[in-house]
Amino acid sequence: MKHTQVVQAALKIARIYQRVSTDAQDLTRQQSLVETARAAGFYVAACYAEKASGARADRPELMRMIADLQPGEVVIAEHIDRISRLPLADAERLVESIQAKGARLCIPGIVDLSEMAAAADGVGKIVLESTQAMLLKLALQMARSDWETRRERQRQGVEIAKAAGKYAGRKADTTAHMRIIALRQAGQTISKTAALTGCSTSQVKLIWAKHVEQAAGAATRTMIAA
Repeated sequence: MKHTQVVQAALKIARIYQRVSTDAQDLTRQQSLVETARAAGFYVAACYAEKASGARADRPELMRMIADLQPGEVVIAEHIDRISRLPLADAERLVESIQAKGARLCIPGIVDLSEMAAAADGVGKIVLESTQAMLLKLALQMARSDWETRRERQRQGVEIAKAAGKYAGRKADTTAHMRIIALRQAGQTISKTAALTGCSTSQVKLIWAKHVEQAAGAATRTMIAA
């Protein structure tokens, strides 16, 4: 083996995934993951940051990171809920897609950077890997349960506000709507528009359908007035 190949084989490479749910939230706190990874001896190949719901599987930066993964690399995230708030079966498929690339997931407190399981062998390795798999599954389920609890509390809050006549409804993100309309008018597909705007395909379809309906209505009114 050549010297450069030996160096590459010994190099520990990490890709860092950072996520918050809304534009109002800040990613700054998660920047410390870079220093943590480097302190553990990793070379940070790239950081992938986005503002999107963890209950969505079609997050553009997450998909890009998985596509970039190489065998032996490590994916680092602050908490398991940064990776997923999906239903357990979907969350496990997401983790499997990372593992299928020959990479592994490192989450502080669940699957850490110490590489104990990788360094172990025999029965010890089996026990460590089984324990980490069990902790990961439990954490994925807890992340989903927490999301569902938050959603239910939000729904209850809306119902209480409606009953009190104080609910004004959710304000539309007009900037995102304008971007979607502009991209669709430029000929972008629904899936590409969703990826570029960080919205779901269902949101893109709904906003575009409303725009088309409003445009048709405006055209009809103009014809009648003429």
